[in-house]
Amino acid sequence: MTIGEATKYRIKELCREKGITINKLSTICGITQSTLNNIISGRNNSTTVSTVKKICDGLDITIQDFFDSDLFRNMEQEIK
Repeated sequence: MTIGEATKYRIKELCREKGITINKLSTICGITQSTLNNIISGRNNSTTVSTVKKICDGLDITIQDFFDSDLFRNMEQEIK
């Protein structure tokens, strides 16, 4: 799994846990709906830390909470 895939799955997972839609998340965190949809669809595989921080703020979690998931363990090497 790549970092982009792990990020999109984690966002989906957290939205399910919080009971909100991706569109609601975009409103809460101040990220455009198109940006968030691009992350979720996989069209954007290089999400910035700043964007992840905004998502975390919208979900009322820390960055540490965001990355504290099995999704981010044992990822494949990004540099090949």
